[in-house]
Amino acid sequence: MTTLPPGPDPGGPVRRWIRQRPADVIDLFVYVVVLNLVIEYIPSVISESFSLSLLTAALLKIALELVLLLKNKIVTRLQAATTRRGKSTAALMLWVVAAGSKIVVLELVDLVFGDAVSLGSFWSATLLVISLLLARAAVRRLLYGAPDQT
Repeated sequence: MTTLPPGPDPGGPVRRWIRQRPADVIDLFVYVVVLNLVIEYIPSVISESFSLSLLTAALLKIALELVLLLKNKIVTRLQAATTRRGKSTAALMLWVVAAGSKIVVLELVDLVFGDAVSLGSFWSATLLVISLLLARAAVRRLLYGAPDQT
């Protein structure tokens, strides 16, 4: 095994990202597997090629990470709320994010991939997102032995 001299990372930004965020790479692989299983078993979910399903999984990974960040901020706000109005507002915001995120994901996939990829209806997209998040949590628990922190 050779050692690299100190200095800039010769691997580039992708390798640096993989070394810094291995859980994200694993999530992407899990998303590809789950997405392709959903494509196989739910007729309304369509991808014209494996390459497109890989790109769709990457897009879903980014979108769901943003949704989870937003959800966590709202949950923190809900826990910190001391008034009934504050708790109700945060709970309503949580519901809007939960329902609205599926619509955003559907529109985003349609915008980026057009007719080449379809996640079907709101309900099939909801089933897909729930499946992705459950599979992600299960794999993280299996690999890291602790519950998913998101």
